[in-house]
Amino acid sequence: MQRTVHVPLGERAYDVVIGPGLLQEAGKRIKPLLNRPRVAVLTDENVAARHLDTLRAGLAAEGIEMDALALPPGESTKAWPQFSRAVEWLLETQVERSDIVIALGGGVIGDLAGFAASVLRRGVRFVQIPTSLLAQVDSSVGGKTGINAPQGKNLIGAFHQPSLVLADTEVLGTLTARDFLSGYGEVVKYGLLGDAAFFDWLEEHGPALAAGDMAARVEAVARSVQMKADIVVRDETEQGDRALLNLGHTFCHALEAATGYSDRLMHGEGVAIGCALAFELSSRLGLCSQEDPSRVRAHLMAMGMKADLSDIPGDLPGAVALLDLMGQDKKVVAGQLRFVLARGIGKAFVTADVPRETVLAVLEDALALRQVEQA
Repeated sequence: MQRTVHVPLGERAYDVVIGPGLLQEAGKRIKPLLNRPRVAVLTDENVAARHLDTLRAGLAAEGIEMDALALPPGESTKAWPQFSRAVEWLLETQVERSDIVIALGGGVIGDLAGFAASVLRRGVRFVQIPTSLLAQVDSSVGGKTGINAPQGKNLIGAFHQPSLVLADTEVLGTLTARDFLSGYGEVVKYGLLGDAAFFDWLEEHGPALAAGDMAARVEAVARSVQMKADIVVRDETEQGDRALLNLGHTFCHALEAATGYSDRLMHGEGVAIGCALAFELSSRLGLCSQEDPSRVRAHLMAMGMKADLSDIPGDLPGAVALLDLMGQDKKVVAGQLRFVLARGIGKAFVTADVPRETVLAVLEDALALRQVEQA
């Protein structure tokens, strides 16, 4: 049932292996990369409790020793204090330039460990072992690493490609339903941005996938990773096409900032709502039919996901404040916001030609609907 997606980046090419049982096979998979039988693992406390012993056994089966540091779970870890702690621990553990750092965890650990590897001794190799659906289909592939700043998410970082990605779909069974569906927000994004047939497939197979169908999970992760790999190969450092992967993210990052990067809104939930808003904006600009945003929302709601601003608990700022938060986004160029919009499902494109008043109107209407539904 295992699938392999190759990311052909010349000397920095690597494989993404997808399927059940990969933690147990980690030693066999990683051993060919090692100059000595020793690795350093960065993880978080929750993932360590569930999966570190399995990884340790998988490595030990091939005679590989493992040192591990478990950081606190949560988005707040992805900042200077825990980053400094991780880098200093790697130095204390005497990680050499020819060694491998393993990132075992979700997107927070993958981003932080990858960035740590990129600056440690001016760059050491690392292996991604993503344990969340979101990390398996998105953050573990493509080499974007980094941490957050008080000014916004992912503003400090580097492009540093992994040497291998092991996406063990079996570990997805340990996720809460909310965590799994958060990751599904990124899966849906791939269908919406460039593969209408994949979105059709998700409408049919999404419920089985959420219910634990392993074949469906492998298929969904493999198709998502293949699409991301194709885009990354065309545009590794986000000068053009790679920006398509940010469908929904301009709205999402503003909503994450508005909710204080808290558990009120998980990243994939923000992406899902952001995709729905991006299609609403596209419809109002006459780019796609009015049926498209309705179809996007209908699928999200059928999956039991957040689809509107009214699904976010607690207070939200007004439309002008949300638009100002979008201005902190990394995709601002010469002070101008770039949006990923769509001419239909599977037909996304990047543009800076979006009237401010139309964005404001979309946000105002979404906030007004929220007030009505929460009244």
